[in-house]
Amino acid sequence: MRELLQDRVVLVSGGTQGVGAAVARAALREGARVVVTGRRADVGSAAADELAREHGSHRAEFVQTDLADVDQARASVTATVERFGRVDGLVNAAGLTSRGSLLDTTPELLQQHLSVNLVAPFFTMQAAVEDMRRRGAPGTIVNVLTMSSHGGQPYLAPYVAAKAGLAGLTRNAAYAHRFDRIRINGLNIGWTETPGEDEVQRRFHGAQDGWLEEASAALPMGKLGQVDEIADMVVYLLSDRSGVVTGSVIDWDQTVPGAHD
Repeated sequence: MRELLQDRVVLVSGGTQGVGAAVARAALREGARVVVTGRRADVGSAAADELAREHGSHRAEFVQTDLADVDQARASVTATVERFGRVDGLVNAAGLTSRGSLLDTTPELLQQHLSVNLVAPFFTMQAAVEDMRRRGAPGTIVNVLTMSSHGGQPYLAPYVAAKAGLAGLTRNAAYAHRFDRIRINGLNIGWTETPGEDEVQRRFHGAQDGWLEEASAALPMGKLGQVDEIADMVVYLLSDRSGVVTGSVIDWDQTVPGAHD
């Protein structure tokens, strides 16, 4: 059976850990060549080495990228094109989730969220679309968003502001480039089990050992979202199997916005 992303070139921002790393693994499994980006060289190199051992040394690359720097965000696309000749798919999976409310968020914190969660995806999309249009080739982009873009918790004000902006950008860009045959979709993911989430719960919410089991038991499906399941959905949206779908922002969660008893 032909892999879903056979011979595609996919760039995954934030692909060295969490959801992004799961997307990179899934894309490689489905036949893609993958470039992952991250801020830390040691973490990124280790992640790329692991992917290369599993899927072939010529199929996985790491590009060190600080997404707070617009030039570096765009340069990650340039590096992908230089290494593999093109970019067929882009996944914006990186995200900053540090806490802040409307009242205690500083201009500096808001700017950090805007830079990583909105401005960087804007310009990686810009660079990827430029490459696709230059070649007259179809392409796909998936932005990893959040259920909090519907409104979110009070302590996520800057995160919500940036991710809600990215949801709007997803629809805008999809409409603008539909006749270029570039499909752009978003995935609003809910509470997800990652090492980073464990750190967040302990740092910001005083969580203790056993918090994950307790939280899972209170959820309808008995578990938090799983990164491998999210990755499968991202790969589906990147692939031709998702057909003509573009401009969709899909809620990928076990809560139902607007529904209540």
